[in-house]
Amino acid sequence: MMLNSATATSLAGIGLSHVAREYPHKLDHVIEGPDVIGGPRHLHPVFFGSFDWHSCVHTYWMLARLLRLYPEAATSRDTRLLFDEALTPERMAGECAYFARPAARGFERPYGWAWLLALSAELRRHADQPWAAAVAPLATLIGDRFKDFLPRATYPIRAGTHGNTAFALRLAADDAVDTELISLIEETARRWYGADVDCQAWEPSGDDFLSSALIEAECMRHVLSPEAFLSWFDRFLPQLGAGVPATLFLPAVASDRTDGKIAHLDGLNLSRAWCWRSLLRDLPDSHPVRTRAEVAVAAHLAASLPALDGHYMGAHWLASFALLALQG
Repeated sequence: MMLNSATATSLAGIGLSHVAREYPHKLDHVIEGPDVIGGPRHLHPVFFGSFDWHSCVHTYWMLARLLRLYPEAATSRDTRLLFDEALTPERMAGECAYFARPAARGFERPYGWAWLLALSAELRRHADQPWAAAVAPLATLIGDRFKDFLPRATYPIRAGTHGNTAFALRLAADDAVDTELISLIEETARRWYGADVDCQAWEPSGDDFLSSALIEAECMRHVLSPEAFLSWFDRFLPQLGAGVPATLFLPAVASDRTDGKIAHLDGLNLSRAWCWRSLLRDLPDSHPVRTRAEVAVAAHLAASLPALDGHYMGAHWLASFALLALQG
């Protein structure tokens, strides 16, 4: 599969099939009392679909990017209608109100936060539409939450799932407009990861959808100069040219795609393909890992692209990661 108009139509079609589907839904909600509860649409006037809040946010991101890249795709009209109906100041005020609850201080930190900033940035590229202005108050709120949280976070989170801080910094650094936040992200990445050497890459775990090793490298590629990154990278993974750690080149096996946790492994394959393609941009032609990395990209894509429109446990989110992987 290559990213072209037909692929964009296919990916957008998958997203449109679930982005406004309220049920089934996995709530992440702190109940403060008997009156503070409701269904997904009541709690989240915009991001109530796609099984959970963060998947809904990054599905909107995917749709916005595909609409910009392929505005004549067959799905573009439906995407515009969805955005016109959902991305309004009134509905976004409800999303902001949810975040304003004291019990929601850590809601979707850091994964959903980063995806919301990515969505906001993508909507700003649709300069002739009102959508970005509607989302801006929530993006500002989340940017402020990052600025409050990062100085207090003594340690990174190196999990292969939603808590991973390298993935959040990578997305946020790319899409934030607040110069104070951008500087803080870069400073935090250096503080957390700058001294890391000889990564053993004990992965995958059984429900990973991120490579803790490769996403850390991709985060550092984004915040360091090319020269500084290459020096750091060769210390961080010094045996890559010899194919070690071997696991970073081998696609994971998703043995049961009806199981939401095991289905994460398809996301791992897609996010690894994205990381490898991005890392290759700053690796010189003579770097010993280039050929292995190029082969790994193709292998990881082949392993999991066929799973995009399968069982809902994968279908509600994998298309966004496919877009990352295909666009590089």
